[in-house]
Amino acid sequence: MSWWSSTEAKYHGLFNYGATCYLNSVLQVLFRTEEFRETVNSPDENRIDRHLKELFEKLPKRTASTRDILKALDVDNVYEQKDAAEYFERILKKTSENAAQIFHGQLTHRTTCLECQTETNNEGPFWHLPLELGDSCGGNYSVENGIKMFFTPTTFDGENQMYCEKCDAKVDASTKYVITHHPDVLLLLLKRFDFSYKYMSYIKINCDVDIPHTLKIPENQTYELYAVVEHVGDLRGGHYTAIIKPKDEEPQWYTFNDTCVTPVLGCLSSFLQKESNCCRIWHDGL
Repeated sequence: MSWWSSTEAKYHGLFNYGATCYLNSVLQVLFRTEEFRETVNSPDENRIDRHLKELFEKLPKRTASTRDILKALDVDNVYEQKDAAEYFERILKKTSENAAQIFHGQLTHRTTCLECQTETNNEGPFWHLPLELGDSCGGNYSVENGIKMFFTPTTFDGENQMYCEKCDAKVDASTKYVITHHPDVLLLLLKRFDFSYKYMSYIKINCDVDIPHTLKIPENQTYELYAVVEHVGDLRGGHYTAIIKPKDEEPQWYTFNDTCVTPVLGCLSSFLQKESNCCRIWHDGL
């Protein structure tokens, strides 16, 4: 009998009803996020909390069904693969604020006139930070460098000058992103698909990614990696899995592949697929 048989498995998977691996991967991450799991208790019928709570009560005991959640998310075609990041966000928007707030951050897009130093701030919420892989061709992509680039100011000058109301003229200006509220759990989206004007279609950027287990972002906020949602394939299809380090299993990682749950053997970085398109989830508190 295999150690990972249904009678002995320490962790349990989720049924795939066609191409619902994207949802299974997201739900496993949410279940393994303790603060979220313990807070989904809203009685509001318009929220998805009660379906999540029912699932989270079953998952420690056996392989579970996601039919009620698929219905609550208005998924009509279970044979059409969706984007995991999109459904991660969709679930959070349908969840009570108390539960979803640990993933919720505030991001300011700040424009500064380099003549009069006037600042204009446009603030909005975010569920994830998108990192472009387009500039990494020919070498490894560094998540740490990607974060630095995301928060590096951009200067607009010459033909790209911006209009300043105070100066009443086009002037040199700079823009940058500033996090005004750091989420407890940080989600990074690695964007491997880029539009190619040569082929007039989206292409996948296949490069290795250097993954830090701890990540520092501006304002000295530090996060620790605990989950990866991985997609192998292309725009036409593929397969999602979740790779998670359960809180009670440090430093052991596990792959959650629909109904199959197996331990990761060896280094996490070497285990991840080169062509994977994935979300990486960090938790603060270091």
